[in-house]
Amino acid sequence: MLGMGLTLRVADFAAVARQPKAVFAGVAAQFVIMPVSGWLVAKTFALQPQLTLGLILVACCPGGTASNVICYLARANVALSVLMTMCSTFAAVVLTPLLTKLLAGKVLPVDALELFKSMLVIVLLPLVAGIAVNSGVGRLKRAEVVRKGVDAIGPVISVLVIVLIVGCIVALKRDLIAAAGVPLFVAVFALHALGFGVGYAVMGMMGRDVGMRRTASIEVGMQNSGLGAALATKHFAEFALAPVPAAISAVYHCIIGSVLAAWWRRKPPAGMP
Repeated sequence: MLGMGLTLRVADFAAVARQPKAVFAGVAAQFVIMPVSGWLVAKTFALQPQLTLGLILVACCPGGTASNVICYLARANVALSVLMTMCSTFAAVVLTPLLTKLLAGKVLPVDALELFKSMLVIVLLPLVAGIAVNSGVGRLKRAEVVRKGVDAIGPVISVLVIVLIVGCIVALKRDLIAAAGVPLFVAVFALHALGFGVGYAVMGMMGRDVGMRRTASIEVGMQNSGLGAALATKHFAEFALAPVPAAISAVYHCIIGSVLAAWWRRKPPAGMP
């Protein structure tokens, strides 16, 4: 989250006002399609309660920052992707706890208030701190040089941290993951497949251009799985399997996104070289 904040400036918020409908449509799709898909997939595959909770939690998380890179590779609308990721992340501070409570609260106890407090600490504070630092850098004489350095190093550090989180969960839960079997892997794949597919279809039905459809598909389909894993580990420690869907999600959405990016890169939207 700090890495994301360091790439944002106050001016980025003004950019939202220039295309509010597109940003709102993307963020709304993120917090409708994925949470509903998570609930439906969990019911369809009759996942045990702990896995249901974990799947719904990661489905209620905001879009992942890797989506911006995938959008670039897929010749989608990168600027819009960044705005959607930013807005969905801020919205998640409130929506992730509420949606998780609403959809998973009947399966296992979910303390929405404690989740909200964690979202403030894990998401909001680092984001605001990063934006503040970036704004302060703008007053330096060699601001652009510093920013280029941060832009180059920040994402790498963020990715390494997420890899460590996911790797740790998989290593510690390997026996439980093996015991959960094929339904767990198929369910997580289905969740992301629905996100990518329905995200694209919805924007098509709204009459959006190909670039917007690709952007929405990637933004909706790719979740902040690292955040989901961290929240599950912190708040549902008594449920050993709760963090597992997020760990598997981190692998699946990157694979699906990369495959789509490779395919779409060969088919640029009209007007794009």
